[in-house]
Formats: sequence, structure tokens, C-alpha cells
Amino acid sequence: MPQSPRSSQPPGVTGIRLGRVFGIPIYIHSSWFIIFALITLTVAEQFKAQHPQWSVVQHWSVGLITSFLFFWSVLFHELSHSVVARHYKIPVDSITLFVFGGLSRITRDPDSAWKEFNVAIAGPISSLFLAGCFWVIAKYAHGGQMVTAASYWLAEINGILAIFNLVPGFPLDGGRVLRGIAWGITKNFDKATKIATLSGKFFAYLMILWGIFDAFTSSFIGGIWLVFIGWFLLSAAQETYVQNTIRSALTGMSARDIMNPEVPTVPRDMSLEDYAHEVLKTGRRFHIVTGMGEPVGLVTLHTVQKVPRDEWASTSVQAVMHPVKDIHWASPDESALGVFERLMRENVSQMPVLSNGHIIGVIGRESLLRALQMHGDVAHSGPHAPPAHTS
Repeated sequence: MPQSPRSSQPPGVTGIRLGRVFGIPIYIHSSWFIIFALITLTVAEQFKAQHPQWSVVQHWSVGLITSFLFFWSVLFHELSHSVVARHYKIPVDSITLFVFGGLSRITRDPDSAWKEFNVAIAGPISSLFLAGCFWVIAKYAHGGQMVTAASYWLAEINGILAIFNLVPGFPLDGGRVLRGIAWGITKNFDKATKIATLSGKFFAYLMILWGIFDAFTSSFIGGIWLVFIGWFLLSAAQETYVQNTIRSALTGMSARDIMNPEVPTVPRDMSLEDYAHEVLKTGRRFHIVTGMGEPVGLVTLHTVQKVPRDEWASTSVQAVMHPVKDIHWASPDESALGVFERLMRENVSQMPVLSNGHIIGVIGRESLLRALQMHGDVAHSGPHAPPAHTS
């Protein structure tokens, strides 16, 4: 299933926390309940057609139990990725079950093609293993019609899950397997990522076209579902490529290289009304709040907007600021890539750079855009261009 290299509840994760397995937090996204209900309904109706002699209670009971076992199968699939990743000392933030199955949030990409291949292939292998186990239970356990029917269905669906995830395109496991192979052949991670991403886009478009055709010629619901999955894969492939471009641009740079040395400040007794005018005048959406010449907090336009408009004139920025102790700081010598990953993991939009107790700069979205622009200029300037330098 998809893996997210990006982590408290991690940013982007919403839902119910089930607990931990091997120390990894497990979440259920609200969309999971939709697919759980649909699968339960589908399986119950299928068993009703195949075994009309069963009672209504039996149909729905087996459908419900089969759905639970299916999602435990998805969790097993994701845990396989995570266990292999942790074997290679790659941190895993969480696993989330959602409408498309599961998502392992792996905080960084593996540092070799072989590790990439092994982390990716672990999921499909685990699903094939489960398919074999359920087939053996259905064939030889002699547990009665209900056990046999549920086991055959689970064997089939786990086999389909393994095959689907081997489609060679991001963000599916097959895309990462392809990247591992391409990486090993080309010895170039960026080129391998581009190959896997293009493959992912191709299969996403193919799935969307297939879904549209299916919707008008065969099964409307099934076709729309394929279009929906294809759209998800296309969006995820594009996001993965963008993230990789950012990582490539920031590699070898420090926080000092990308920070903005102009630190916007406002006094702590400034009213929110005056602060809003300051934002409009300067275009800066966050400021360091100072008191007696020392930083005491950070205020953002987003924070101000939480206060009712008629209270702005009587409310100071100190009342709504993030205090110093809650601010995420960067050191000037910290890697730019590390700062970017912390911005993502800690779900913040800007990070002041602190040196010897003094704020010497700020890293925000515009800092990353500037680094990307510089990276693009260097990439297109040719092999004989002089190396870029930033200060």
C-alpha cells in the first residue's frame, strides 16, 4: 500500500488511535468506516447468493467478521513495510487505515536501492503469504461452510491486494520496487524517482480511462470507483515527485543557506488591529514578538484570524502569540533538508533560526521556494556553469 516518507499525532493524520504495534501508533481514518461498511455489505450479499440456505444472521455475521479480518490483513501488510524499514534504522511515525487501505508514514527514504526494494516488496510478499494461509485454511481446515467461504474470500482478496500493489507506479509498492531497480541500474536516485513517478502517472491515467469506459459500458459504480482510485494515485504520484524535488534541492545546504536574514518583529503590546495593518503593509504573515528587546513569542496571521474581528482593537499580540517555549527553532548549521522535514513533521509554516540566543533569520515557505528556484537555475545552466553560492 502507499508509503509516505514524512510525525504527538503526525501531521496529516486524523482519526481514531487504536494503540501501538511494535511501538508504531495505529490510526483509523474516518474514511475507513465507509469502505468497511461497503465491504461488509458486498461480502454479505455475495455469501447470500452463494449460500441461500444460511440465515440472515449468518450472512451478516460472516460478512462482518470477514471485513474485520480483511482490515487486519491490510494492517499486517503495512506492518511488514514498517518492520523492514525499522530493521534498516528508518523511523516509522505511524500506520493509518483509510478508504484505500493503509498508509505507512516512513520519515525518510532508504539510503540504498537494495533497502528501497526490500522495504517496498515486503508488503506484497506479506499479502501473498496471507493469501496462502487463508487458502490452506479453506482447503484443509474443515471448519464448516462459513469458515471455508470466508477463508476463500480472504485468500482471493489478499492475492488481489498483492498484485494490485505490484503495479509499477507511485505510490504503490510496485512503484517503489521499480524505483529500487531503476536506482540500482542508474545509480541515480532522482532519475529513478522520475522513472517511477512517470510510470505511476501512466497507470493512474490508464485506470481513470478504464474506469470511465467501464462506467458507461458495464458497471457504473465499479467504473467510478476505478476513476476515484486512479485520481488518488495520480495526485499521490505528483506529490511524491514534488517532495523529492524539494529534497534534491535542499541536499547539501544548511539552514543558514536558505534562511531569510530579515527577521520581522512586532512589540508585544501591539493590538491585533495594528498587527493586521502591519501584515497588509509588509506582506509578512508571521512575526517574532519582542518585549524589552528580547523575543517572547511568535504571532501569525492565522492565529489572529481565530479572534473575533470586533475584539482586535482591544487584544494585544501577546494574548494570542505562541510563547518562546513552544516555538520550534533551527540552528544555523542544521541541514536544510532536516529543517524541511521538521517543518513537515511538526506541521509548522515557519521556523526561526537561533544562534547563541539570538535570532539571526527565519525559514518559511518563501525560503524553500527560493532554494527551489536556485536549484532549478543551476540544473538548467548546464554542466559548465559556475557553482551557485548563497549567503
